[in-house]
Amino acid sequence: MILPKACIFDLDGVIVDTVPAHYIAWKSIADELNIPFTEKDNEQLKGVSRVDSMKRILAIGNLEKSDEEIEALTTRKNDRYVEIISKMTPADILPGVREFLHVLAEAGLKVALGSSSKNAPTILKAVGLSDLFQVKVDGNHISHSKPHPEVFLLGADRLGLHPSECVVFEDAISGVQAAKRGGFPCVGVGLPELLHEADLVVPDLKDADLTIFKRLPSFA
Repeated sequence: MILPKACIFDLDGVIVDTVPAHYIAWKSIADELNIPFTEKDNEQLKGVSRVDSMKRILAIGNLEKSDEEIEALTTRKNDRYVEIISKMTPADILPGVREFLHVLAEAGLKVALGSSSKNAPTILKAVGLSDLFQVKVDGNHISHSKPHPEVFLLGADRLGLHPSECVVFEDAISGVQAAKRGGFPCVGVGLPELLHEADLVVPDLKDADLTIFKRLPSFA
């Protein structure tokens, strides 16, 4: 079996489910501004930077704010979000993830994190997975959010590998687009109708093992 040399994982929605925490935090800000904000709206913010997310919410309410006001709003949102995620535990790891990470390690594959979230270190520490990632690239290390491929390209560079030697695991369309633009084989984790640009889509990582790579054109 041909295997990649490394896997790069998005965090939110792949390793842990932080969507509810984001929704609660963003909705608290939207409520302050009297902007109707639904869970469906929140889904559209997956993989989007904090500032761009705030701008999208303001657009829903046909509001405009200065850069300073947007910064203050996003800071309040993040404070609320951090309060929630700081209480996360290993029980919040999505099914199959820990087992799959161990399978990869036993096979000699390197593992990296490629997340746009600036709170990724807090989450990994809270759920006890920090030590399983040889390389961690998050929102604190990049200038461009997904769908720009910077986060994955930087991860591959720190791994000392070419993008074609790594497989990206993503749950957001912006993340899938970032992977493909960077030249990475990509496994979408979620709904095929949303992630159809990925090379392979799986519903979750519950039963993931090394045979998943046989289903990718690059390693078939």
